[in-house]
Amino acid sequence: MLNRVEPWRVLNRVEPWLLLPWLLLPWLLLAVAACASAERAQPSVRVLVFNIHAGKDAAGRPNLDDVAALIRSTNADIVLLQEVDRGTRRSGQVDQVAVLGDLTKYATAFGRSLDFDGGQYGIAALSRGVIARPATEPLPVQPPQARSGQSYEPRAALILMTTTPLGPIQAVNTHLDASRDEHYRLQEAGRILDIVKRSSAMPAPLVAGGDFNAEPGSETYRRLAAEGLRDSWTECGAGEGLTYPADKPVKRIDYLFLTAGLRCTHAEVLDTRISDHRPLLVTLAR
Repeated sequence: MLNRVEPWRVLNRVEPWLLLPWLLLPWLLLAVAACASAERAQPSVRVLVFNIHAGKDAAGRPNLDDVAALIRSTNADIVLLQEVDRGTRRSGQVDQVAVLGDLTKYATAFGRSLDFDGGQYGIAALSRGVIARPATEPLPVQPPQARSGQSYEPRAALILMTTTPLGPIQAVNTHLDASRDEHYRLQEAGRILDIVKRSSAMPAPLVAGGDFNAEPGSETYRRLAAEGLRDSWTECGAGEGLTYPADKPVKRIDYLFLTAGLRCTHAEVLDTRISDHRPLLVTLAR
C-alpha cells in the first residue's frame, strides 16, 4: 500500500527560492500591462499640411466641403493651409476660412498675402485648441518679382501659438515662390529662418510647414536643413513622400519642419485628389 503524502508536506520540502518566480509572476504581469497602458496613453499632436488650391480640385471643381471632411477625418490638432481665398470673385466671394472653421469647429487664423480678385488671398491655420497671437509677416524679395501681366504675388508667413495635447506649440505656415530659379525662394526661406530664430526665444517648440515649392535636392531645402530645421518626413516617413501633382505625384514640395522639443512618430501622404496637391499628415510627440 502506497503511503499517502499530504500536499503541504511536499511544499514544505521545496526550497523557498524555487517558489519566488511563481509568487512574483502576477506582479510582473501587472507591471507589463501598466507599461503598455502608459505607452498607449502618451499624448501626441497631429499636424496636417495642405495646399487646398483655393478650395478647388485640379479640374477647378469647388470642394470646400471635402476639405473640411478631410480635416475632420484625420483628427488633426493643427492644420496649415495654403492657397486660401477670402471673399474673392473666383471663389464666389466666400470666406473660406470662416466656412472651414464652421464646418470643423476649429479655431482659425488667416494670413493675407495679397489683395486679389475683389478679396484676399493667402494662408490659413486651424486648431482644435486656442490660437493666440496670430501675426502675418511679409517675405519681401529684391528686386520685386514681376509675374505674367506685370502682376506681383508677394509671399507671407503666418505665425501663431496654439494649445495642444503636448502643451503650447508655435507654428509657422508659409507658401514660397514657385519659380524654377531659386533666387526669390532663397530670400523667402531666409526670412522664414529669421522668424524661427526669433521664435526660439520662446519656451514652446515650433513647427514650420507649408508648400515650400522646393524639392529635397534644392539649395532652398539644404539651407533650411543646415540651419537646424528637421524634415519630419526623413525622420519617420516611409517612401518618397511625393505630394505634387495630386493625380500622379512626382515632387516632394510640401513639408513640416521641426525644432528641438518635438519628434516625429509617424508621417504619411494622403491619397486624395480634392486639390492639386496631396496633404501631408504628421504625428508628433515629445
